[in-house]
Amino acid sequence: MNQSVFQPLDEEPKTRLVLSQVLAQAVSQYPDHESYVGPDARRTWRETSARSHAIAKSLLALDVQKADHVGVLLGNCAQWIEIFYACALIGAVTVPINTRFKKGELEYCLKQSDVKVLFMSEQFLNIDFAGMIQDIEPAVATCLPGLKLPHLRHCISTSEKSTLKGSLGWEDFLSMGDSVDESLLRLQTESVLPSDVLLIQFTSGTTSFPKGVMLTHTNMLLNAREVAQRMRVSSADRYFSIRPYFHVSGSTLSILVSLNSGCCLLTLPKFDVKENLRVLFEEKCTLISGNDTIFLSLLGDEDFDVRRLYLTGGWAAVDPGVMQKIHDEMGLTTVCNAYGQSEASPNVLFSDCEEPFELRKSGFASPLPGVDVRLANALSDQPVLYPDTGEIQVKGWNVMKGYYNMPQETAKAFTQDGWLKSGDLGEYDPEGRVRMVGRLKDIFRVGGENVAPSDVEEVLHAHPGVQQSQVVGVPDQRLGEVCAAFVIPNDAHAVSAEDLIAWCKDRCANFKVPKYLAFVDSFELIGMTGSSKVQKNKLRDHAIELWDLQKSA
Repeated sequence: MNQSVFQPLDEEPKTRLVLSQVLAQAVSQYPDHESYVGPDARRTWRETSARSHAIAKSLLALDVQKADHVGVLLGNCAQWIEIFYACALIGAVTVPINTRFKKGELEYCLKQSDVKVLFMSEQFLNIDFAGMIQDIEPAVATCLPGLKLPHLRHCISTSEKSTLKGSLGWEDFLSMGDSVDESLLRLQTESVLPSDVLLIQFTSGTTSFPKGVMLTHTNMLLNAREVAQRMRVSSADRYFSIRPYFHVSGSTLSILVSLNSGCCLLTLPKFDVKENLRVLFEEKCTLISGNDTIFLSLLGDEDFDVRRLYLTGGWAAVDPGVMQKIHDEMGLTTVCNAYGQSEASPNVLFSDCEEPFELRKSGFASPLPGVDVRLANALSDQPVLYPDTGEIQVKGWNVMKGYYNMPQETAKAFTQDGWLKSGDLGEYDPEGRVRMVGRLKDIFRVGGENVAPSDVEEVLHAHPGVQQSQVVGVPDQRLGEVCAAFVIPNDAHAVSAEDLIAWCKDRCANFKVPKYLAFVDSFELIGMTGSSKVQKNKLRDHAIELWDLQKSA
């Protein structure tokens, strides 16, 4: 192979739709088919559309305009989907908030994204979000806006009545839409363009600050449509996805795959192996998605029984060994492999379910139609040829509009000739397909969650007993990778590993909390660069040896 860029054989998709059109089509074709099943509700497409339109009218009554930002702090539920669709109908931008965020992370995201309206569960999985929001912005207990979050005008509880006086309960919120004429909603909907931003997805980056990825209607809807095509999803499918809706794998690859195909989406608010299996068995699910953690947990449970499964396909972001287990033990012979990132809305590479299993197992896949992928030297951005490895770089309709309010970070994300830099290392096969083989960035993934080492290092550095810290991802059988920390202590303050782990638990999401923590006198003997930076690869090797961990391939 002599080409430096993989040119997809398919023609670029010509369709440019907005979400309201795709929703109207689903309702027209499958009005009484189930669209959603969860522990909170069952919905048909007709019901989902009606509820979304009612929410949209209430948002208009609150003076939510096109391009205004609407935060959603909910677990997976019907309301999450209906709020997302409602925002899309009027051209507002959904800002999903990770329900695992601690107060500091939540405050940063609300400020950074200029959220005007926030929908929230007051309590979720024993987390007091009402109290957390009140700590961040005391005005929610009296009258918004306040001083801490000056852009926030309304906080809406998904409970019938809100416990916060400065917030609206769900019942009162919905009643506000009664005064809005249908013609106003129709005019607002007709003003929405395919190039308008549909969602801002927060993603960890190479700094300690998450970045808000702006994704358009075209980005997300076409990505979902092309993925659904490669999986051969039909309206008769029942698609089970535990992927959180606050992730782009939940919004694009769950919600919008269902919308584009008319199939029923089934979910749960949290990952519980036995409950997941019950839904798969009793609801006769035909499609599934997940990562290594999800599939290995299902396969390892005592209640797993392949004879009770109705699964025929789906997608998995897993290594070849897990893919083989999915094939052999779950009987999923047509499951697809996937690679992507939030900045590409998210999928870049996606295998076709009719390709040979050995190819899908290997991780090599073709770009989506109309998407170009090249491998390049990460320093010079010059393309490399087979069999050399290089950074995966992307160009096409799936690439983000940029990071919200971060022009410098946006510029850094692209090459001089306009290619999105993934920060991931890839390789070609002889036919020009591509697969990811490693990470150029320091980011690691804990059970599917991206973790930037600097996020955890910043928390550790705030402790008076810490002089310096370095964090790496290390192999873990259940989660793929977990956090390991090395700390140079401040001699003036006595501190234990248990103290620092407890400190982290109180200040960052649980997937960022170190599973392993050790004290060191210096990083010199482990490995430093000429510019006095710790060599993370050597630190990771040291961690694997220290804690006797199995090094991943």
